[in-house]
Amino acid sequence: MGELYLQGNLFDGAIPDIRGLVDIKEIDFSNNNLFGVIPGYLANFSKLQYLNLSINNFEGRVPTEGKFQNASLVSVFGNKDLCGGIRELQLKPCSRQEPPMGRKHSSLSRKAVIWVSISYGDLQNATDGFSSSNLIGSGSFGTVFKALLPVENKVVAVKVLNMERRGAKKSFMAECESLKDIRHRNLVKLLTACSSIDFQGNEFRALIYDFMPNGSLDMWLHPEEIEEIHRPSRTLTLHERLNIAVDVAFVLDYLHVHCHEPIAHCDLKPSNVLLDDDLTAHVSDFGLARLLLKFDRESFLNQLSSAGVRGTIGYAAPEYGMGGQPSIHGDVYSFGVFLLEMFTGKRPTNELFGGNFTLHSYIKSALPERVLDAADESILHIGLRVGFPIVVCLKLVFEVGLRCSEESPTNRLAMSEVAKELISIRERFFKARRTTRR
Repeated sequence: MGELYLQGNLFDGAIPDIRGLVDIKEIDFSNNNLFGVIPGYLANFSKLQYLNLSINNFEGRVPTEGKFQNASLVSVFGNKDLCGGIRELQLKPCSRQEPPMGRKHSSLSRKAVIWVSISYGDLQNATDGFSSSNLIGSGSFGTVFKALLPVENKVVAVKVLNMERRGAKKSFMAECESLKDIRHRNLVKLLTACSSIDFQGNEFRALIYDFMPNGSLDMWLHPEEIEEIHRPSRTLTLHERLNIAVDVAFVLDYLHVHCHEPIAHCDLKPSNVLLDDDLTAHVSDFGLARLLLKFDRESFLNQLSSAGVRGTIGYAAPEYGMGGQPSIHGDVYSFGVFLLEMFTGKRPTNELFGGNFTLHSYIKSALPERVLDAADESILHIGLRVGFPIVVCLKLVFEVGLRCSEESPTNRLAMSEVAKELISIRERFFKARRTTRR
């Protein structure tokens, strides 16, 4: 393994023991909550070309031998309790009382130790050897397994990256970078990452998330496409679909406007929306995500050319196919298609569509008279009285989907407007239903 990138993951604790990785060339532990002394053995990694320990809580003396003699190779800024080191690092001198091993932290939690030190062997055991019986999904760059971490008796989802797939490493880094400082109830929580080698000496990387017991929205919308044993026991109600739509709109608005830096997800679709116990939606899979203020045009193009397809056919904005940069407007387009799919039950890649006849144009031609013809039949077969307010509700939802999936980015709604529209539709729908029941 030549590289170890674990920056920006909110890891807490000491650096795990990696002294066995003697052939490693690049190490990045920056922008975490790591503490303790810098391991002296790092100085002896003969092939090391890059070591970034910046923006953590490391303490004590910085080594001055071996690789630490080269300031262009080592970065340690943003650790206010470090001292010593070579002059070029510009650290404060160590006092005579400075303990060579740094202060001890009695507050280190059991949980922190577990996450920081998780290994390939831990994950192999937790998934019963990555058994097919624990397989819960697969995506562009990896396979997802259900796992039980015995120390905490916690069920998690483990996304194992296919390192032979072009762009997998950049996908791993993009996901870690995107999720490092963001917290939202409608995001799948990234618990930690594992960057190691397997028992055959191959590079191994995995991401560990909270487990979502109700699977992906995709399996609820298209149950006929999955094995019967994995199918949901029922269909989603109109109420539940409205709630899920609002959940996803909320989180996209958060990513686009309210994060420390705007983030474009770049691959929104039903298979990347997971459902918890009460069917609350959680957006996942940030392998193609982009921090919009962090990268310039050149770095954008370099990353995209190496990561391959920008999004998924049918959901990706048309400007992406013409070389356009990732943007929040592209996410809005994907959300529009996502919304139309949720309430029609038809994928944008359905055999019904082709050429200029798309899911967008299909809905546009159905409005306003043939709303029910375009709607997912399962919505109409679960006890709702056909007529007002269901017809009005569907019409308004379809209109929002159409406005989001306009071909021109400048004609699309902002996600803040989308969230407000959907909340208003949901409130009007249930207010009307309560009135008609009296």
